[in-house]
Parts: sequence; structure tokens; C-alpha cells
Amino acid sequence: MSYLQALVLGILQGLGEFLPISSSAHLAVVPLFFHWNYQGLEYDVMLHLGTLLSIVCFFWKDWIQIIKDGFRQPRTTEGHYLWYIILATIPGALAGYFLESQAETVFRQPELIAASLIFFSGLIFLADHQAKNKKGLENLTLTQAMIIGLAQSLAILPGASRSGMTIMAALFLGFRRQDSARFSFLLSTPVIVGAALLELPKISLNQINGPFVIGFLTSALVGFLSIKFLLSFLKTKTLFPFIIYRLALAGLILVVCL
Repeated sequence: MSYLQALVLGILQGLGEFLPISSSAHLAVVPLFFHWNYQGLEYDVMLHLGTLLSIVCFFWKDWIQIIKDGFRQPRTTEGHYLWYIILATIPGALAGYFLESQAETVFRQPELIAASLIFFSGLIFLADHQAKNKKGLENLTLTQAMIIGLAQSLAILPGASRSGMTIMAALFLGFRRQDSARFSFLLSTPVIVGAALLELPKISLNQINGPFVIGFLTSALVGFLSIKFLLSFLKTKTLFPFIIYRLALAGLILVVCL
């Protein structure tokens, strides 16, 4: 792998993991666009470790408070967050465990990725269009957290987007766009940690070379900036630009890969 390829894939992972455009779709189809050999699951794991670093760095204060409140005052609104996140993580973890082989093979077919981008763009548009944009996370209930967690399990499909699905579900439930994104990022943390711990043993030390390091650092930096950007963007803007991008990407996949 060249350093340019590593840089491009790191940027795509950092953007796609947190913006609602699907990092897995980009990692699957962009190598096809440029006639690159598939970078391999090990490299994808390294890229996800980069975005794990970015989300931990961005939300470390939040997580310390959430964990403290979860054990010290579990009956309060703030104390509920830890347990809501843990329970809401289960559907995504089960989907990843039972559908891992399909996610690495069948689900990565270009035509399926394009169809997924188009179909879920429609759902995201509906959620964004009808968004009441009123409720904050202080109103979150266990049932609502579980619904958002179920939506996160759809991210096993390249083209769905983990952040896209969870933000979509939160918007359907009436939460503000910025709060929807914030809970989406917090909810993604345990899933990314779990996936990284499962896949990390597959990486051997002799695979960690210059391109691996470049991809890791790039995905971490771009991921951090993507989180900051989206939380600020959704204070006043809608998801419409991302929907247009998703549809354009689907069209490009159909033209180039089929």
C-alpha cells in the first residue's frame, strides 16, 4: 500500500465514521474506483482504531461524568445514561457478531452498497424533514435508547451509516439534531471499542508499517474534526447536504462499478 492510498483511506474513515455518509461504503468502493487492491480487514481495523481514538479524545470528559453518575446516582437522569448506552449497544453488538462474515463479503457488493445508500437516504430525509427538533437528551427514556440502538444495528450494511441510522432514529423520536448526533457518538463508542478488541489480535506486529501509521493518525485527526464539525453544523443546519452526497455517491457507484 502506498502512502497516498493510506492517507486517502484514513481521511475517508475519519469523515465517514461520524458524518452520515457511511465509512464502510467508502472503504469498499473507493479502492474499486482507483483500481487499488483491497486494503484488507486488518487495515480497516487499524482505521477504526484511529476513529476510536478521536471519539475518546473528544468525549473523555463526558464519559468520565457518565460513568461516575452511572455508579454514584443511577436513579437520576444523568445516572441513566450509562445504563441506557450499555443496553442500547446490545443490538449493534449482536448484529456485528452474527453477521460479520456477510459484512465482509456479501454486503460489500457495489450494487448492494448503492441500493443501501439510496434507500437509507430516503429514510434519513423523512426523519430530517419531519424533525420536531425539540427534545434534549435529558428527556431520553430506556425505550427510546433501545430504538436508537436497534437502528445502530443496521450499520452492519455498508451504505447505511452508523451515525446516519442513529441520528435518523433520534430525529423520528423528536430529539434535536445536535442532541441526536451527540447521543449517536456516545452510543458508537462501546461498539467501536468492542469491534476493535475482537479484531485487534488479527493484526501482527510486522504489518504495522508506515502506511498503517499514516492511516491510523489520519483517521484519528479527521475523525476528531468531523465530530466537532457535525455537532456545530447541526445547531442550525439540516442533514440535506449529506443526503445529496449519499445519492451522488450511489449514482457514481452504479456508473463506475456496474
